[in-house]
Amino acid sequence: MAASTHATATAVAQAVLERGGNAFDAACAGGFVLHLVEPHLNGPGGDLVGLFQPADAEAPTVLMGQGAAPAGATIAHFQREGLDLVPGAGGLAAAIPAAVDAWLLLLRDHGTWAVTDVLSYAISYADNGHPLLPAAAATIGRVADLFREHWPSSADVWLPGGAVPPAGALHRNPAYANVLRRLAAVADESDDRTAGIDAARGEWRRLLADACEFLAQPHRHSSGADHAAVIRPEDLIEAPASYEEPLSASFRGRKVFKADAWSQGPALLEALRILDPFPDDHLDPSTAWGAHTVVEVLKLVLADRDAYFGDGADAAPLLSDAVVLARRAAIGEQASSEWRPVRLSGAEPWVPPLRREGGIAAGTGEPTVARTGDTRGDTCHIDVVDRWGNIVSVTPSGGWLQSSPVIPSLGFCLGTRLQMCWLDDSSPAALRPGHRPRTTLSPTLVHDGNTRIALGTPGGDQQDQWQLPMLLRMIVGGYTAQEAIDAPTLHTTAMVDSFWPRTWDPTGVVVEARVGESVLRGLAERGHRVTRVGDWSLGRLSAVAIDGDTGILWGAANARGMQGYAAGR
Repeated sequence: MAASTHATATAVAQAVLERGGNAFDAACAGGFVLHLVEPHLNGPGGDLVGLFQPADAEAPTVLMGQGAAPAGATIAHFQREGLDLVPGAGGLAAAIPAAVDAWLLLLRDHGTWAVTDVLSYAISYADNGHPLLPAAAATIGRVADLFREHWPSSADVWLPGGAVPPAGALHRNPAYANVLRRLAAVADESDDRTAGIDAARGEWRRLLADACEFLAQPHRHSSGADHAAVIRPEDLIEAPASYEEPLSASFRGRKVFKADAWSQGPALLEALRILDPFPDDHLDPSTAWGAHTVVEVLKLVLADRDAYFGDGADAAPLLSDAVVLARRAAIGEQASSEWRPVRLSGAEPWVPPLRREGGIAAGTGEPTVARTGDTRGDTCHIDVVDRWGNIVSVTPSGGWLQSSPVIPSLGFCLGTRLQMCWLDDSSPAALRPGHRPRTTLSPTLVHDGNTRIALGTPGGDQQDQWQLPMLLRMIVGGYTAQEAIDAPTLHTTAMVDSFWPRTWDPTGVVVEARVGESVLRGLAERGHRVTRVGDWSLGRLSAVAIDGDTGILWGAANARGMQGYAAGR
């Protein structure tokens, strides 16, 4: 069973399963295809976070595909550049690319296929083309002037003949096809599969040296000024991807697993712990009281995220009984308009700038762009489970086509994950060389008895916000996964936006209008500033699972946008 945010990636993953590959082979093949079918939402120069569990393992593992800040990415350097925030676009915001290395690491240790076979699908689409999504074409249109005036290498790739391509036009990327062919050829030179994949990982880092040289030339950033990137070849010597142990929390007899506090994952665990003893009718997001309760809990845990999360931070105190009881008691009958992190014993919360200007906070994570290079991007997701019980959930992102200028020899650009770092050394998420930015990428694995569930969604700061109602509906409400994904959802904007320009909206809540007038009215009466959006516009969730007792597999995918797909047999 495979499910993802794009039907082609799902089809590729399913094709691998049909040919005898396992879940890890399939996820890797689908992951590389996502670079080509959702190029405005992820790319080879970006990052990923995954959770996976081999059939014979007792617990999940985190696939860490988030690169660290380069050696030259210091607060002092950014301040000398006249910046008070890390820009949201341009090479100066690039962390060390880790997505491709993470896919290859997963393939090496848990897959069965050769690099050549896994990459064959992506190479074919890069050579022969894949139809541009309407959203991708619209994104290119929004940055067309930026590309023409400031990023000519991006114009060469994304503006064929100088014009914005229409939706459905075949987009080819021969430079990236050649990169993938090079990785496959290097891997094939070794008779040993493991050694061959490691050789491909090394070749990937050598190829990225071209990006360092190219982006060292000053170019336009979202600050409206020109800056040079600081990433250098010496930052790429060590392979960036690795494995970690996940955090977990129990909710209604299930065990939920997330990545640690270098992601936003522990916020979902804290929310579930807070909500666990509430009456069932208080946990229904389709009622005014349930929606209010969910939103108020999200405000609390996201404030804790912004005050305490970062690379090396300890999220365990936030999951303690004392903190959970205190946060539960902080939920009132009216909407809170304050930023309220918990106060931990011996640790004062770091207070970020609470910027109300800008108006971006009501967004849903989808790309918005301007001629200055002001750009936001979203994310993709893929889940796979195989007949043997191997299961994997991966959220790739970064390296969007609008992130920074395309490196001509590679056919793609680098990511901008450093925009989630603060230029304040007292912050747990401060910009520090060698430290990972605190990412929004947040896939989930759930143990429900002998059933294993993998799920996730794009959406930036909304990723765990949209997963929470899905889990509540499945675990408390008895919904199937597809019913839970299809149900109307919501999220709060009362958190410090992880993306430039880092705004905050203290009482905002965004709701799909089809939730009903009684819920919308009830939220407004409780003091929430409600933004109604389209009936089918929030969340791009997908999920797969296997019942360990019966061997039955299921999958579910998002209908919004008519783009995600689940498939299996």
